[in-house]
Amino acid sequence: MKGNRFLRVPTQPIDVEVDSDIADLITRMRRVGFQGRKLAEIVDIWTNMLREKRCVIWLGLAGAMIPAGMRKLISYLIQRRMIDVLVTTGANLYHDTYEARGLKHYMGSPNLDDVALRKAKVDRIYDVLGDENRFYDTDKWIEKHLCDRLDDDTPYSSREILETLGEVLYKIAGAQSSITLDAYKSGIPIYCPALNDSSLGFSLTFANRRRKRRIIFDGLKDIDETAMITEKAQMTGVIYLGGGVPKNFIQQTAVVAGYQLNRDKSHNYAIQITTDMPVWGGLSGCTFEEAQSWGKISSGARMATCYSDITIALPLVVHALAQKHRKLSRNVPVFKWTQGNLGMTYRLTKT
Repeated sequence: MKGNRFLRVPTQPIDVEVDSDIADLITRMRRVGFQGRKLAEIVDIWTNMLREKRCVIWLGLAGAMIPAGMRKLISYLIQRRMIDVLVTTGANLYHDTYEARGLKHYMGSPNLDDVALRKAKVDRIYDVLGDENRFYDTDKWIEKHLCDRLDDDTPYSSREILETLGEVLYKIAGAQSSITLDAYKSGIPIYCPALNDSSLGFSLTFANRRRKRRIIFDGLKDIDETAMITEKAQMTGVIYLGGGVPKNFIQQTAVVAGYQLNRDKSHNYAIQITTDMPVWGGLSGCTFEEAQSWGKISSGARMATCYSDITIALPLVVHALAQKHRKLSRNVPVFKWTQGNLGMTYRLTKT
């Protein structure tokens, strides 16, 4: 009697192995169920991206991940060239700058008296606290040191503004490491399409008001530049930590590039970690299958979604990648922007 074609690969209970590392544990999770298996699939697909000869890897980072303690994990991915382009929120980059200046976020509780916090000038992000006076001091620091290096009446993409911020952190603040600084040193472009929806945007506005400046952020330039990256890439992989604007902005590079070239440029690999559900119709919970209907994700893409809090899943994924790729060699893209045009070459990097 022939076996049931659906019942071929059994699940495999995880043994307790006290000498096992995280990478080995994640590998063994391939044979469990639910989100544990999806977490293992994410590590496998990310590994496949790293092994492709010429794959541009996008990372979308939403939420307030830096106050939550994820800053050094993202910096590690940048330093090791496990990603090539970052799209994130202004909040993440602002808090990254804040910590790069040696300032701290603090542990709190969601049950604190928020009226009392307001009187004490303490800001709350769920169970993380920040000093509002030091936030305002950081606003003024950005207003002065970043804006002093930007010209009036020059339309800047967010990439250009953030490259300048990375240089400021390196040369003026003397920061040892930060997402913005490490991206500047590594040649990784950062885009923040909602720059104006953050304290970074506040600081540029303060400069324009209080210092009589005319600094211009050109959001359309962000669309053009990011589309050019996908246009010129032989292959692309996308990684979404949360959803929101970063996810949509990366998704749409495939659509715009396809329009420009009149051929399919949908993303070849796709992984995401999210707590959002697709049933509400929002982009943050949108499945990759839905994205295929728009031409954002390739019909043959390798893809996986893990429904989990990023602060739980990301440390496991990054440690697993670090252990699996103690010596990483890959061809990374080198971006050269000249008068609004992108020249993109590749170089072999070993980390």
